[in-house]
Amino acid sequence: MSEDIIVSRDDWSLHRKGHLDQSRHREKVQKAIKEQLSDLIVEESIILSDGKKNLKIPMRSLEEFRFRFDYYKSNHTGQGTQKKVRKGDILGRENSRRQGKGNGSGAGNQPGVDIYEAEVTYEELSAILFEELKLPNLDEKKRPLIAHDKPEFRDVRKRGLMANIDKKRTLLENIKRQARVGSKERLPITPEDLRFKTWETHPNYESNGVILAMMDTSGSMGQFEKYIARTFFFWMVGFLREKYKNVEIRFLAHHTEAKEVTEEEFFSRGESGGTRCSSVYQLALEIIEKDYPPQHYNIYPVHFTDGDNIASDNNRSLQLMQKLVEISRVTGYGEILRTNYSGTLMSTLKGITDPKLRLVTIRERQEVYQALKTLFS
Repeated sequence: MSEDIIVSRDDWSLHRKGHLDQSRHREKVQKAIKEQLSDLIVEESIILSDGKKNLKIPMRSLEEFRFRFDYYKSNHTGQGTQKKVRKGDILGRENSRRQGKGNGSGAGNQPGVDIYEAEVTYEELSAILFEELKLPNLDEKKRPLIAHDKPEFRDVRKRGLMANIDKKRTLLENIKRQARVGSKERLPITPEDLRFKTWETHPNYESNGVILAMMDTSGSMGQFEKYIARTFFFWMVGFLREKYKNVEIRFLAHHTEAKEVTEEEFFSRGESGGTRCSSVYQLALEIIEKDYPPQHYNIYPVHFTDGDNIASDNNRSLQLMQKLVEISRVTGYGEILRTNYSGTLMSTLKGITDPKLRLVTIRERQEVYQALKTLFS
């Protein structure tokens, strides 16, 4: 008695509909994040919460694909009232379809598009932002003397730990032995067939680097300037720790005097006093000379201020900045201005023609994104 065999011809893609919808939603969310990235990264809710609070972004709802009428048109396919229609005839215009439907002078009477707020985590936002950032001019030849050893499986031997047995090569040895003796039956695996993977340790060298984060904390730094500087450094620190495990960050704050501070003090320090930018440049050079010889380290000084420097200090600041640029891979200088007035220090530093000096000006919150891309690209 023969058994009937039934072959299913169902479309199994229907069973994956939930996964496909989820993937489609994720793509839409990522697209919305990219389109609004310059606004999202300066949201106070995520900066002040240190990335622990999620954001909400407006998105158009995702509808199922279906056929529907365009209710703005009076005529539909196959339902036209014109008996003679020639090629090139204009059947209607966009503005004429909406006459009387709401022209801006009053409330419209047509349904809108469904909009909802999608929740975005810090991890999702940072992953998209950090894809576009990297340390410029990184010299991989500048390495520490010894990094941690890294094991690598590069050899196969006849003796070793059972946990490291190479099953594929063991079976191949068994098949070879079976062929050599001319046996038609499968021979059992013996100790002479066993093969084990073994490892060798090699120094794991990594590019060495240091970031000198310098921020103006003088009395001229208002709430806007202080928030913009902290926002820039917040994303800079996150980007460096995510993508570069062997890069150090030193935090320097200054008014007329400069000193090294902890990360917590750097992001919570108040403002007071006058401004002498040469003090922080001098401190940065002293730290580099003491701890980070340029022949062994990739050096990246980054300074943010409102540009309101003591006029008598501009020449000294220019000289010290020139020294920083010479020994660094890239030096970043940013001015935060709320008017069209160009800061005196920026005008002075433009005299340095070395392309390793990257100058940025921020007047609006959304320009933090462009500043990050300018300095880290």
